[in-house]
Amino acid sequence: MAAHFDRRLRKAAVTTTVAAVAVAALSASQAPNVTADSHGRRTTADNAPASDTPPSKSATGNSPYYTDLPPLNSPSPAPTIGTPASRGTSEAGIPATVLDAYKKAESALRQSKPGCNLPWQLLAAIGKVESGQARGGRVTTDGTTTSPIIGPQLDGNGFALIKDTDNGVHDGNSSYDNAVGPMQFIPSTWAWASRDGNGDGKEDPNNIYDAALAAGHYLCRFGWDLSTQADLNKAILSYNNSQDYLRTVLSWLEHYRKGTHEIPDGTGTLPVDRSDDTTGVTGPSPSPGGTGGTGGTGGTGGTTGPQAPGTSTPGPGKPGKPTGPSEPDKPSDPGTVSPSPNPTEPTDPETPPETPAPTPTPTDTVHHLENAGATGLTAIAGDTFAKKISTRAETKNGKAVGKVRIRFTVLGDTDATFAGGEKVAAVTTNASGVAVAPALVAGEETGGFTVRATVVGRAVAGLDYKATVTERVADALVRTGDSALTCTPGGEFADRVAVKATHKGAAADRVAITATLVKSVLGPAEDDKGPFFKDADGKAVRTLTGLKTDAKGLLTLPKLYADDTTGTFVLRLTTAGGGTLDVQLKVAEAETDPSPTPTPSTDASPGASTEPSTEPGA
Repeated sequence: MAAHFDRRLRKAAVTTTVAAVAVAALSASQAPNVTADSHGRRTTADNAPASDTPPSKSATGNSPYYTDLPPLNSPSPAPTIGTPASRGTSEAGIPATVLDAYKKAESALRQSKPGCNLPWQLLAAIGKVESGQARGGRVTTDGTTTSPIIGPQLDGNGFALIKDTDNGVHDGNSSYDNAVGPMQFIPSTWAWASRDGNGDGKEDPNNIYDAALAAGHYLCRFGWDLSTQADLNKAILSYNNSQDYLRTVLSWLEHYRKGTHEIPDGTGTLPVDRSDDTTGVTGPSPSPGGTGGTGGTGGTGGTTGPQAPGTSTPGPGKPGKPTGPSEPDKPSDPGTVSPSPNPTEPTDPETPPETPAPTPTPTDTVHHLENAGATGLTAIAGDTFAKKISTRAETKNGKAVGKVRIRFTVLGDTDATFAGGEKVAAVTTNASGVAVAPALVAGEETGGFTVRATVVGRAVAGLDYKATVTERVADALVRTGDSALTCTPGGEFADRVAVKATHKGAAADRVAITATLVKSVLGPAEDDKGPFFKDADGKAVRTLTGLKTDAKGLLTLPKLYADDTTGTFVLRLTTAGGGTLDVQLKVAEAETDPSPTPTPSTDASPGASTEPSTEPGA
């Protein structure tokens, strides 16, 4: 009882400490025109992503999560690896492999999404609340949990109703979905958020490296900057749409930011309290990875919140005490009501209670998908596709089906993405049964790829759209200088050729240009004499490829040289899109001045005498 009472005192103290931080979170979550779908995403009402499933009685499905709060103070100094860990030190510490996964995920996101400013401490805070840091670090050397962490099945009985989306591949349940892994993703979210965090070629939700990196990308979508409180709150609420969840994660985030320490794998303390436990007794699945009950009494304890990102899912399964009354050596606190040994009336096994047939959802009525008019999907590298992909959901009789969630996925060897940098987008059909995907943005890789549309939560044939990325083009090339390009035989040209490429009057950036020394203006054949470039080995080459303009459409060619052949030559520059420019080059001997240089005369002036005069008076 003393330990339980101490935990309550500690909870109250830490809750007071983080109250100021939580106020900002609550204010952000209650802003005008803000809605939340069953993914927990907070968005303006006119841009709210729709749920994968029909909404339950609460937006979160009353799903549980761990509510344990941090200790008031971290051990100082921190214990060293290999020393026995007390409850206080293990509860505050992070298992070595789990901590390494969080830090590696932060490093990867700094490279791929630097504007997100994801701190590893946020991943640690969420990992603590979701699974107790992978059940106290019970992972193998490659980061895979020693047994799967699987939450209760989402069958609508106290939780959201999410029918199976992965045929039981990840959660072992072919009827309903379950949250999976140390970061508690449901299969439909993992399908697009999954990442390979440890480089083993697999994307496993039960691997802490894969799950941590996926969680980082999930938190960094929508262009959020997690260094700002407003975006931080949105990201946390998108993971689990509960104000108490937000407060709990923020408390652990603050705790880890002040300092934490590494503990050996497998020595972390498992969380004790769950958001659905109103009696102080936890009751998760009796075996790890089970799909059993909710724990506790099934109530919410005044809190709500889905467990997995993008869902209204429950807390993770974990080894623990069976559901039931308070244990003899740990009585309930004063003021709490111990549960009855038989909390529910037994039912006659021969006459099971009738279950009303579920009302078909719009998704249940979808028979097939039709192209709603997206054709000719072509864009220049780096440009946004002018047309958007649109898909219509229809019944067997061709009737439009609204309020159906359509998932669009970019497939193939391409760096094209949807606006925002993601390769997956989910959109809900409108009253006409049409879902319009976000704009496609072409990458630098040219060629064809596929965008596949599928119905979330329904096994109907997908619809494929073919798209093509073409190389960048320019329709005009001009020199940026007007000096004559001349050289003496065997010498090098003093000036380098510099040009600017444009397309429809605008600078054409990163356009490929081919430079060829041709035999004449009328013939495109490469010349075999006259000016030349040099390759990396110093050998003469008269055709260069792979040249590209810069962001302003400018390009300066490498230095040109001349052999012993004199004459006038042509350098031809071409680019996709019709841009062409012929540059004249001249090789000639150095000019000399034809006028002779005058020399001084030594002749005497006419009539002058050189003999001495003999006349008188001389």
